[in-house]
Amino acid sequence: MAQQIADRRDQDYVLHEMLNVAQFSETEKYGDFNKKTIDMVLSEARKFAVNEILPTQKTGDEEGVKLENGQVKVPPSFHKPYKLFCENEWVAMADAPEVGGQGLPHSVSLACGELFTGANCAFLMYPGLTHGCGNIIASLGSDKQKELYLKKLYTGEWGGTMCLTEANAGSDVGALESVATPNDDGTYNIVGNKIFISGGDSDMVPNVIHPVLARIEGSPAGTRGISLFIVPKLWVNDDGSFGEDNDVVVTGVEHKMGIHGNATCSIAFGGKGKCRGTLIGEKNKGMKAMFLMMNEARQGVALQGHGFATTSYMNAVNYAKERIQSPNLLSMLDAEPKGVPIIQHPDVRRNLLIMKSYVEGMRSLLYYMGFCFDMVSTAEDEAVRDKYNGLIEIVTPVAKSYGTDKGFEVCSLGIQIYGGYGFIEEYPQAQLLRDCKITSIYEGTNGIQAMDLLGRKLGMKKGKPMMDLMGEIQAAIALAKEAGLEDMAAKVEAALNKVGECAMAIGGAAMSEKLLDAFGSATLFQECCGDLIMAWMHLWRAAVAQPKIEKAKKKDKAFYEGQVVTAKFFIEHMLPIGLGKMDSVKGLTGSIMEMPEDAFIG
Repeated sequence: MAQQIADRRDQDYVLHEMLNVAQFSETEKYGDFNKKTIDMVLSEARKFAVNEILPTQKTGDEEGVKLENGQVKVPPSFHKPYKLFCENEWVAMADAPEVGGQGLPHSVSLACGELFTGANCAFLMYPGLTHGCGNIIASLGSDKQKELYLKKLYTGEWGGTMCLTEANAGSDVGALESVATPNDDGTYNIVGNKIFISGGDSDMVPNVIHPVLARIEGSPAGTRGISLFIVPKLWVNDDGSFGEDNDVVVTGVEHKMGIHGNATCSIAFGGKGKCRGTLIGEKNKGMKAMFLMMNEARQGVALQGHGFATTSYMNAVNYAKERIQSPNLLSMLDAEPKGVPIIQHPDVRRNLLIMKSYVEGMRSLLYYMGFCFDMVSTAEDEAVRDKYNGLIEIVTPVAKSYGTDKGFEVCSLGIQIYGGYGFIEEYPQAQLLRDCKITSIYEGTNGIQAMDLLGRKLGMKKGKPMMDLMGEIQAAIALAKEAGLEDMAAKVEAALNKVGECAMAIGGAAMSEKLLDAFGSATLFQECCGDLIMAWMHLWRAAVAQPKIEKAKKKDKAFYEGQVVTAKFFIEHMLPIGLGKMDSVKGLTGSIMEMPEDAFIG
């Protein structure tokens, strides 16, 4: 039977042959997770994703969510898999068993997450945001807050959200108008309205916990005066029992282009003056606290973009192997040429190879980020932990932006492979494209990711994370040369040097009178970094595969040869386009800011 979501052989290749994640079983933290156990966990995740979650993808899209008497009703098909998802402890896969998790290595949890996201992202957003809310409390919460909320969230018994956005404060969070007023008992009265809150309510859980950004009366303006509060839908008493309704009201659910199965809510806090919350973390340090959740969310959104792409790719490959249309070009002059599977046609195969290269390159990058988290949590040497923390920081904006932009491109090509059928909602490809689009917008638009990369990450710690990233790429180049892939290695090395030149040029401009011109090219620079990282991942893949081809069994031989050919395709066919973009970044056009505003219309 054809695979319906992520390619299992490729998942295994990245986990075991590229990253050797079973090495973490030699550490105390992950001692229970040898290769056999990892494979078993991944098999169970795949089985659950295919049997329980995937059937809800289309039904959830068609049924959507409803708001009835202030209560959100999720698609009925979501209830059973959500209950099983929680019972099987998938919500907090990488967290400790004592708080409801499985204790998995992060790299393995990402592989499982790819399966769940690819099966139905709208469904997975409910437990995903719940886990992010739990992480805020685990990192910054008081002992009492952890006691009341943490296990309830990590087990999925209660839901969780992230409440930043307001109608007059979208990406400019510092302009928010929500207010917190201190009470005598140490709580705060919360008054404000939030919009675009994913998973803002649900009839799958009895309570939803909202981390809410608000300004304490008298605090400074802008982001310097924002604090973070835990605001439950139903008040939670000190003994863990439910108290009164907490004056948290869903005032509407958005009618969206995609992810119809997830409730995107407008929420009024304190409309009757009876909403209470408790401060989490320090006063006026809410943005710092929220970025803990935001970084996880951005990495999660990268996984979402990839999940849509990998499912669209799998659908497209299966369809192209089965759809018979037109003869092979080499038999066009035969007396009676017969139609062949469309995968034999050069342009279809080119599109499939573009899809394959982005999907497999992003899979490698995302699992590598999980590997970095595992290094941080197991390394005894502080310098090693700092290195991998820095790599996570520098790669996160690129993974979020590139993964979602290219994920959308892959979904578009997935429709193209189906032809007219791809445009029809009866087939799966159109929904994947619709659902994927939001990923380049939320948790910080991809333009904001570019500003983060240029404005914060590039110069972080005097440029050490960027230098460490370049060192990791150099290591793959050396490995490829050892494997006899000198030509590909040379091309990637040239791209690496060129990105270094771009970084110097745009970084210098950002600290000069050309600041606006620099940020005008920030998105293009970010995309250049993504192109380089994809080339790195494919070169690494090919360097691992090349020495194994000669002695491989027939099925593995085709797989390993495919790794080398995919790398060749990306480095020879796709990377040169990236080199042109790098020239543009180095040229640092002034035309963007020179353009008069009035000239955009008429």
